[in-house]
Order: sequence, then structure tokens, then C-alpha cells
Amino acid sequence: MALLDGITRVPRPFEPDRGAEVSGALPVSGVAAELVAGVGGTSPHLANLLTREASWLGEALEGEAGVVVDGIVAEAAGADAAGLRRAKRRLALALALLDLGGIWPVPRVTGALTRFADAAVERALGLALLAERSKGRIPEEATVSVFAMGKMGAFELNYSSDIDLVCLFDDSRLGSDAAEIQPALVRAVKAMTRTLSDTTADGYVFRTDLRLRPDPGSTPVCVSMSAAERYYEAEGRTWERGAWIKGRAAAGDMTAGEEFLGALRPFVWRRYLDYAAIDDVHRMRERIRGHKRLGGNIRVEGHDVKLGRGGIREIEFFAQTHQLIWGGRDDGLRHRGTLDALEALAAAGRIPEAAARALSSKYLRLREVEHRIQMLNDAQTHEIPKGEGLDRLAALDGAADTRSFSADIAALAEEVAAELEPFFAPSEPDSSREATPEEAAAIERWGRYPALRSPRAAEIFRRLRPKILDRLGKASEPAEALAVFDRFLRGLPAGVQLFSLFEANPSLVDLIIEICAVAPGLATYLSRNARVLDSFLGGSFFEDWPGRAALEESLSGAMAAQPDYESVLNEARRWHSEWHFRIGVHHLRGIVSADEAAEQYADLAEATVNSALSAVTAEFSRKHGPPPGRGMAVLAMGALGGGSLSAASDLDLILVYDDEGVETSEGPRPLPPGAYYARLTKALITALEAPMPNGFLYEIDTRLRPSGRQGPVATSLEAFSGYHGESAWTWEHLALTRARVIAGPPGLADALERARRGVIGTERDPDRILGDVGDMRARLSREMPGEGRWDMKAGTGRLRDIELAAQTFALLTGSCVRTTGDQIAAGERAGLVGADGAEALAAAHALLRRVRMAVRLLTDRYVDADELGEGARDFILRTASEPEVEHLILRVAEVSERAGSVIDEVFGECDARDTA
Repeated sequence: MALLDGITRVPRPFEPDRGAEVSGALPVSGVAAELVAGVGGTSPHLANLLTREASWLGEALEGEAGVVVDGIVAEAAGADAAGLRRAKRRLALALALLDLGGIWPVPRVTGALTRFADAAVERALGLALLAERSKGRIPEEATVSVFAMGKMGAFELNYSSDIDLVCLFDDSRLGSDAAEIQPALVRAVKAMTRTLSDTTADGYVFRTDLRLRPDPGSTPVCVSMSAAERYYEAEGRTWERGAWIKGRAAAGDMTAGEEFLGALRPFVWRRYLDYAAIDDVHRMRERIRGHKRLGGNIRVEGHDVKLGRGGIREIEFFAQTHQLIWGGRDDGLRHRGTLDALEALAAAGRIPEAAARALSSKYLRLREVEHRIQMLNDAQTHEIPKGEGLDRLAALDGAADTRSFSADIAALAEEVAAELEPFFAPSEPDSSREATPEEAAAIERWGRYPALRSPRAAEIFRRLRPKILDRLGKASEPAEALAVFDRFLRGLPAGVQLFSLFEANPSLVDLIIEICAVAPGLATYLSRNARVLDSFLGGSFFEDWPGRAALEESLSGAMAAQPDYESVLNEARRWHSEWHFRIGVHHLRGIVSADEAAEQYADLAEATVNSALSAVTAEFSRKHGPPPGRGMAVLAMGALGGGSLSAASDLDLILVYDDEGVETSEGPRPLPPGAYYARLTKALITALEAPMPNGFLYEIDTRLRPSGRQGPVATSLEAFSGYHGESAWTWEHLALTRARVIAGPPGLADALERARRGVIGTERDPDRILGDVGDMRARLSREMPGEGRWDMKAGTGRLRDIELAAQTFALLTGSCVRTTGDQIAAGERAGLVGADGAEALAAAHALLRRVRMAVRLLTDRYVDADELGEGARDFILRTASEPEVEHLILRVAEVSERAGSVIDEVFGECDARDTA
């Protein structure tokens, strides 16, 4: 018999005579007869169905199981209310036999139930809308989208499931008529619900629950989509986010339904790592347990296999909570089904593979038991019955006896509880350590900080505090680390999300204390950009640097996924801050050298400016048309042009365009080229500089453009070439030696590079150049003498002086190389500086740049080493490969003096020495 082919197990008949009677009425034999006898002799509900549907089943036994079930689902599409109930009755019987006989696994059984539910809801809604439309109450353009929630949304309906539905209508199509039409739509939804839920002599289709809609206590059963969006944006809670993980458009207007799900995506899937969801879900678990009195030890009789300890809901919550934490950043985790979610989480490395396999196996077993509980009497219950009911349940499950069945279930629930309880339930801290007087004073202050004002934040931090104080106490300079942590905490605007992140990830506490002990500037940055800590937990945080091209691809993809221009710019800031933080941590921990960090900061800036230019141009083009001519390019000057930035660098940029003689742009609001590119440039600068919720990107300096502040903010290629060919000062040509196009059309970039090479390659009077540079050195020495021995940039023989000399070498030799080291080498090859002198300049530049990179990571202002904590000083010494601060000071002085002497000799300006 095809329907029952593949039986692998049979229930043990609790009433053998009754089972034999039911089986004898059907054309079954062998193991199929044993299955029917076991089912009919144990479950009163199934015995009734076997008797009532004996004629239908006799015919269905000849069909293949999948075909029989598909036929029942198809039958629902054209059935009336009575036909839907009859179809459900037959489906329940067929699936019970397939389930209890081990022919179909649980996921296939629950999937078939869900497919039938989709068809039944579609049919019931269609009948209800048809009735209202026939009376002229609902126009054709008015539609309802029905969303399946919970187990129906995940294709996980259990045997006697009710179905959770949310019904919304697309009011954007109805305009001012929406309020007038809504009552008719509400009546249709109520009629649909009656068709599905009402019990008659034919039975029922599905018990239907509409209470998962927005604010069910005060809203009708059919809510407008705009009202739902406003509700979730303003008031949506964590449990509702979890509910919509499983939500899907199941019936009615599917197109509008999918669009609504797209609009709801940012509510469900947060971009940051939402570890506060753990605490939210734990509180919800405790409320459920308290309300249902499900806490305490597991006792099999009366145990709730869904909501009790170690139950189905525990595993679902575990999977959903991890999805809420990580799914905003990894759309590969956005699965509706629990088993699919566990598998994806393991594949992504978010949970151990062994844990995923074990939980999946236990979940399937719990779902089997749940089905058997409900099959006894077709009751929507999850509680293991007592007395005879427990004996029947054990028999239906095929257990040898009730005792072994009970032991199996108790052990199963205990194993699940032991696996999951530590994840949800926060552990109480060890508070035996006595606080020092400084710590006690800090603790008293902390209660007044913004991040600790909410009771929930204060409670989470109370659990964290002993661990934080313990880590601070182990710092090389505990008092200094405590003071920096105090400033970090004071600067946080809120605490629940961050403290939850710390509680779930102790390694983050270690990182924060390390930063507080070593890099106070980075700690200040973190207090303003705490969400960058999310990236530390990402699997790629400690991977090799991806390179500029991969960065651009990543940022462009992140920006493209945003719904509007403001969100694009804010997303760019989030993305940038995470990569900026990563470079800093890698430098701090010695994963990359100072030189590597400098190159990575430059890669990051280039990728950011390139992607920002594309986004700004697209938005500007929407209003004023595409850029006239060849477009605009970004010319990086200074440190970025040379491919080397520090943690606190601003960007020196020149914006150059080529209109190719086009008189105006072509768009809704056309502009002449000069005005177009001037406004586009200002829009780009705003996009990079403007503070937004996720911070800002860079400070931009455009004063190196032709004519400086007096010149236009955007320069035409013709004007740029003409100015540098005829009017530019020597210092402007020096700056051009490091210029590099980092964004813009390739053709324009090539033209700019040709213009740069033409200027640099022009023959010059060496005496005039040396005289101009000598004057510049003298003026800089007078006006910007440096701030002391720890100022690596200003002063004779320091970075600015060496770089000025190197640029002079490039200009005098006509060399187009950009880095300081390459320019020094060009000077050596041309005989402008001897081999020893070139080596002295290169060695001084390397040391000074490494020290400056370290200092700029620690703080964005000048600071003497005496003001830094021991950890910060150790970091600088490690960067410079020196054992003591005094040794480093002497070495800096020595290499600077030697470099200054070389430069003085080249320029003949010994009187330019900085004696500061």
C-alpha cells in the first residue's frame, strides 16, 4: 500500500481490542495493520478519524503519500467552509499515520501542515473579500496581506497548532478613502477568522489568533501598513522583532506583503550587534515561567514540552536571539526555521557545530513528543498528561513502558536546560574583592553618568563592575587606567547595549581595559563610537588587511543597501569607524607596524572618498543631471597623496573637473559647469565632514587648490594646468610632487597625472628653487617652531623639514615619485645629497614617523611623554624599538640633528637651525 510504504515504527496499542476493531475495518495487513491498530487502540481522537474517514482512507491507501497530501492541499483552493474542514480532517489523519509510522520526518509533516494552512487562509480570505465586494463595500484596489507568524511563518506548524496571523492593508493605494474602506476590510478579516476557527459537526480548520498585530489592545484586526510601520518604528519591542524573524507573506496581496517586509527589515535586523536581546529574552522567559508556573525542577507529569525548562521554546529563543544579535550584519543568518537557523549559525561560527547538531536533534525529538501529546485528543496543549494519559502517550510513542518513556523525556529536558540556561541567565558577580578608595569614589560617580541612569543599564553594569575593577587593578598603572576608564564611561550616551555586549563577551572587557591603560585617545574615540566594538567580535577582525579595492567594494555594497541619501552617509560613517578602529587596535597590539598602519589609514581614506564621491554624484545628478563633460576627480595632496596617514589625519584635497566645453548640465534643474562642480564639491565636503548619528568621516582642507582660499572650490582642468604652468609658487609645485588622483573618471585622472608630470618635469633654476625653499624653512622655523621634544613634525630635521627637502629633490630632478623615501633616493641618484646624507634622512624620517604614528593613536593633541601613562609610554617605546624613554629622546634628538645638518648643507641655510 503506497501511502504507508516505508513504516519504520509502530505505536504500542493501549487498548488492543479497540485497535484490532479499527484495523479490521480497513483494507490493511502486515505492518500497516499493526500501525493502524496501534494508532486506533491508543488515541481516541485518531480512532474517531479512522472510523469516520474509513471510506476515504481505503481509497487513499493506494496513493503515494506525497501525492495524497498534495491533493488535499490542492482541494483547499476551491473548497467552501465545510470542504475546508473536511480536508483538514483528512490531512490530520494522513499526517498522523505518516508521522507515527516514521514514514515522514517531523519537518516534512510540519511543512505539509503549513502548506495546507496557507491554502486554507488564502481561500477563507478570498471568500470573505468576495462577499464584501459583492455588496460594493470594498473596491478592487483594496487588498489585504496576511502574514503568517510563529510556527506557520517558519513552516513548523505542529499537529494541533493554532495559527498566528497579522492582517494589514496597503493604505497607500487608497488615499483619503482608506479610513472609509477599513471597516469593510475588518469585517472580511473577521469572516475569514470565523471560517477557519469555528467548530461545527465537520470539525474546524485552524484555531486562529490575530493578537500579534501592532498594539492589539487598541487596534482593529486589520491595520494599515503605514500605521504598522509607525508603530514598529516608535514602539516595537524585542519580542516583536523576534516574532517577525519568522513572519512571511502567506496569503492575500503577496506583492504588498513582500514590500512591507522589506520596509520592516531595519526594525528586525539591527546593524549593530544587539546583545541586549539576550537580557530581553531572558526577562521574557522568566515572565512566561512565572505566569505559567513552569520554573523549578522538571517533573514529567504535567511538564510543558514547549514552554517549560528545557523545552521547545528554549531552543527557538536561543536560535532567534543569536539571529537578532548577528543577523543585522549577516543576511545568511536570516532564516525563519529553527533548524535552518541553527545550521546557519554554526556555519557562520556563531555557535559550535556540535551544539547546533545536539540542539537540532533534541528539538526534533521534542517536536515529536509535542505531536503525540496533541494526537491523543486533538488538543492545543503541550503538557504531558498524567495517569492514564501518560500511559497512552508512552504507548503512542512506541516506548516499551511508561517508566522508560518518562526517563527519556526528563533526561532530554535536563540536557537542553543545562545547555541553554547559562546563555540566558546572567551569573551573579564575585563581589568579595574590596574596592580601593579611588575605586569607591569612582563607583559613587558612575551612578550619575548618562550611561547608568536607566535601572536596566545599572543592573547589567552592577554584574560587570567586579570584573572591570579586577582587570583595572591588574593594569601596570591601575590609577591611570581607572581615570581613563572613568572618562570613557562618562562620555557614553547610553549603556544597555554596550554593557550587554560586555557581559556576553568578556574579551571585550579586556580590550577596553587595555585601551584605557595604553591609549586614552582611543578610549575617548570609543566613548563616542561605542558601536565599533561590534566589529571586534566579527570573525574577520584579525584577518589580513583586505586592500583598497576590497574596501571600496565593501563600502559601496553597504551604502547601496540603504533606503535614502542620509542613510547612505550615515552608513558610510559606521563602516568607516569600524575599519578605523580595527587599524588602531592592530597597531596597538603590534599586529601591524606603524608603517603598515599608515598605509592602511591611507587605503581607508581613499576607499571612503571614492565611494563618497560616487554617492554624492548620484544624488546630485538626480536633481541637476549627470556631470557635464568628463566629470570631476579628487586629487589627494600631502600625506594622503604619499599614501601615508595617521590615526588623526585630516585630508588635503583638490577637486578638478573637465566640462569639455559643455554649456550646461542636463537634468530637472540644469546648471552651468562652474556652478555645477562648485556645488558638487561643497556637497562632497559636507558628505565627508558633517557630523551625523554615526559620527563624521574626515576634516577636509582644500587650501592647496590654485589661488588658495581666493580660488574657486572646484578648478577646471584647463585652469589647473594653466595656473601651475604660469602662476604657481614654488611651494605649490613642491606640494604637487606628492599629488595623486584617488577618485574620479579614469580619463580625467590620466589627464591630471599628465599635467602633474608636465609641471614636475619642467626645467628649473636650481638656485632659485633652493633659495625659495631656504626662505620657507626659515619662515617655518620662526612661525611654527614646534611644541617640544615630543613634536616629531615641526622643527629642524623633523618630519616636515625632511619631507620638504625630499619634495625639493623630486622637483629638482623632475622625478614623479611620491613617497618621501623614493624622493630622497631620487636626490641621491642626482647627486643632490650624498649616500650618507640620504641614509641619515631616510633613517630619521622612519623613526620620527613611527613615533608620531604611535603618539597620534594615543592622543590627537601634542603631549609630553611625562603626561602619558606607563602603558602608553611602553607602546611608544615598543614602536620605536627603544628600552627607555630617555634613550628614545636622545635618539630622536640625534637623528633630527643629523638630518638637519644634511638639509642645511644641501640648502646652505645653517642659520635656519631650530634651537627650540
